[in-house]
Amino acid sequence: MTRICGVLFDLDGVLLNSEGLYSVFWGKMDEIYPTGVDNFASFIKGFHLTRILGYFDNDEVRRQVLDRLLAFEREMRFEFFPGALDFVRMLREAGIPMAIVTSSDKKKMASLYGQYPEFPALFDYIITGDMVGKAKPDPECFLTGAKQLGIDIKDCIVFEDSRNGLIAGRESGARVIGVATTLAADVVGPLCDMTIGQVSQLTVEQMLQCPRRG
Repeated sequence: MTRICGVLFDLDGVLLNSEGLYSVFWGKMDEIYPTGVDNFASFIKGFHLTRILGYFDNDEVRRQVLDRLLAFEREMRFEFFPGALDFVRMLREAGIPMAIVTSSDKKKMASLYGQYPEFPALFDYIITGDMVGKAKPDPECFLTGAKQLGIDIKDCIVFEDSRNGLIAGRESGARVIGVATTLAADVVGPLCDMTIGQVSQLTVEQMLQCPRRG
């Protein structure tokens, strides 16, 4: 393929089928330690952990929530959407540079690597939430991913599922493919250039032909 293109994948809700589990967890935390934020579990999607913890009352509460999160992730069995890694491998075979751009921290990623040791080698770079200063919907994470790949952000395609992530992708200047796993397709559609149900529905050529909306 002669077209230069980089791909920036969000992780949870795009490749990993985990958003439902996290919604239950954060909903429970909001019941135990009320934040006062309506629909807290939905509101925080796409935020990195430091920002999420900031909604809880004090350092002691934040410590307890963090301990519960670490215990939850230690026991969590990570599952990829059917065909998701096959799609990633197709992109790799096509010679397309790829990065993961996730709000997850390094501890969560270490748990993932423990279950799937081959995962990091599929990507050229992995950006975690603790590697950037501003969380989604700020575009910093995607701009960082493009920089690490050495590709202009305008020549990158972002895969995202959350509202904050979709906004960050559009603000970065990339083309955005919205994955309707966390939100309904009619919610995702206005925030992206193309809407799909899961990444496995695409071919490499279909991805490269994603139109750029004005």
